[in-house]
Parts: sequence; C-alpha cells; structure tokens
Amino acid sequence: MIHLKVRAAALLFLILMSTVNAQDTGVIGPSPYNFTTESWMQPFAQDGFTWGGNSGVLVESKDRIFFLQRGETELPDPLPNEYTTFAGSLGWNVLRGRGRIWRNCIYIIDSDGNVLEVWDQWDHLFVGTDGPGPHRIRQSPYDDEKRVWVIDETGHIIYVFSNDGEQLLMTLGEKNVAGNDESHYHQPQDVAFLPDGKFLIADGLGDNKRIVVRNPDGSYHSEFGEAGDEIDQFASVHSLAMGPDEHLYALDRDHRNVKVFQQIARRNSENYPTYEYVSTWGDLGMPLDITVGETSAWVTDLNPPKIVQFNLDGSREYTWPLPTEGPDFWIEMHSLSVDEDGNLYGTDNQAGRPQKLEPRSDANPEHIVRRPYVPR
Repeated sequence: MIHLKVRAAALLFLILMSTVNAQDTGVIGPSPYNFTTESWMQPFAQDGFTWGGNSGVLVESKDRIFFLQRGETELPDPLPNEYTTFAGSLGWNVLRGRGRIWRNCIYIIDSDGNVLEVWDQWDHLFVGTDGPGPHRIRQSPYDDEKRVWVIDETGHIIYVFSNDGEQLLMTLGEKNVAGNDESHYHQPQDVAFLPDGKFLIADGLGDNKRIVVRNPDGSYHSEFGEAGDEIDQFASVHSLAMGPDEHLYALDRDHRNVKVFQQIARRNSENYPTYEYVSTWGDLGMPLDITVGETSAWVTDLNPPKIVQFNLDGSREYTWPLPTEGPDFWIEMHSLSVDEDGNLYGTDNQAGRPQKLEPRSDANPEHIVRRPYVPR
C-alpha cells in the first residue's frame, strides 16, 4: 500500500542521507526540475480504465515521444473519491498486473501531452505472457530509418518496428521460450547501438547474465559477461548506455551498481567489438535506468526513489530525491529520456503513469539531464 500522508521535505532528505551516508555521495540537494503532472497529460483509455505500468520512454524529438506501457488497468466501479488520473492514486501497485488488460501498449505523444498515435495493432504481441511484459523502448541514433525497438522481458523476445508502426521488421528470440544459446534470451532488458550497425542486448534478468553482441542483420556475433559476485560479474543486466571513449555502461540492478567496460578491439578488426572491464560505480539502492552524456551519467535509483548524477570518473556529482507523496509522487522512475529543450520524461512502472519534468530557471545547468552521448 502506498502511503500518501504528507511528510516534511526535511525527513525525506534525512532518509536519503541515512541510506547513502557511507558513500561518496557528492552533493545532495533539491530537484532541478519543476513537476508538471497536473497540467500535462491525461489518460486516454476508454471509460473504466487508466494507464498500466509505464515501463519505457523514448524521445525521438519533442514532437514525437514514444511510451511503452504494460497494458491498461481496469478501475473499480464506482470510483473511490481519492482517484485522480492513475492507479497509484488509489494506493495500487500495478507492477504485477492488477486489473491489467493488454491494450494500448505503445503510444506516441508530443511534449504538450497530446496523443498522436496509438499502436494498438501490436497489442496482440504481448498477450499470453506470464509476467510484467514489455520493458524498454529504444532507437539507434545512427539509424536513418529511425526504427523502434521494443524489448519484451517476459516474452524473452525483442521486436523491431518501422518508424510509422506499419511493419514488424525483425524479431529476435522466440516468444515465451527462454534459453541461453545464440538465438534465445531469458528476460532481456535493454539494447544499445554501435555506429556500424551492430547492437548489444542486455540479457539480463533471468538465468542469463550476459551481454550479447549482434550484427546489423541480427545474426549472432559474440557475447560476454557471466554470473557471480566478483567486480566484473553480474547479478543482472538491467540497462545499457554508450558513452565517450567507446565506454559501455551496464547497470546491474541486483548488485546495485554500474559496471563500466572499454572497447578493446578496433573497428577495422573482425573481432570488433570486444570489451574489457574498467570499473564499478557502487552503493546504489536499486538502479533501474542510465543515460550518459558527454561529461556525466544519470541513474534512476530506488530505496528511496532518486536521481543520482555521476561524473564519468565514477565520482558522485549530485543526487536529488523524487517526491514520494502529493500529486507528483513516484514509486519508481523506471525509464527516463530527455528532449531537445531539456525536459525530462519518466515512466512509473508501479504507480502507473508517465510524468514530465521541466528544468527550473534557477537550477544549476550542470545538474540537468543531458541527451545521450553520440560521437560527432
């Protein structure tokens, strides 16, 4: 049950401090953003339903923002007085599918919250999965066709769509069949892209603890990573991001850290890419997503919910808590993405809604989340 009683801001900071007081915390301070929940987007579900767990967000531009949700949530009839626009306002946690119907799983809006498209023609792909369902939505910065990638962790499968949503162009894995060979996955979590068209799959949260490298046509190239408790081993691979100097950032949700790898085979080598472990950024609560800019990385974290900014040497630059009460409250920010104006979009996988955060005019610009790094 989500407690919505008002707490003092000071108490939240004390909780945050007690969680991380043994760490190199950097500066802990207020949010550099204003929340726009009440004035932004309303649910578009038919009467009697609202959002489900919003798991993924992809900003193609401020005029075209993709969201991924794990179906919609059926509401009680009559509606309790405390209901606003989302299931979390009822104290519900929709992560495990309370009231779920597999409908409107992929939708597209603009930065003003206007619904532009709903790809309900693909809802059938997620029906029949025994678990949370689709996990991430991504797009390669090197792809002129701007194809859309959807990673369905419960189905052990990845779908690649044309940008207009008319075609399913590629399928990786076999629906509802887990495995650890060259053509199967076990709860894949994310995908990251290389300039030559190769891509990396975080595989992931189930029995596999590996990163699979595939060629541009989807054929198998190589893999690395293994389960274990050593500094370069995984308990999970929950999110991936590429950064400067050909570094790969792999978020280990269950070891509660970020592992950094360096490409060591050059692009003119047939073995490209291979990776070597570099370092670990540790002592997070339960990290969920990471985005990397030119000089900093930002991690969405839990226990309590917050955003942690790292310098790329692994030192902590700034941490700010997400509200856990009131109209803008979060249970978790599962994914994040940023538009060209600096607006931050996050998805709450448990409370069940998207949110938009606008940079405050008085915020330190160094703390504003940047667009992902892309080599010039």
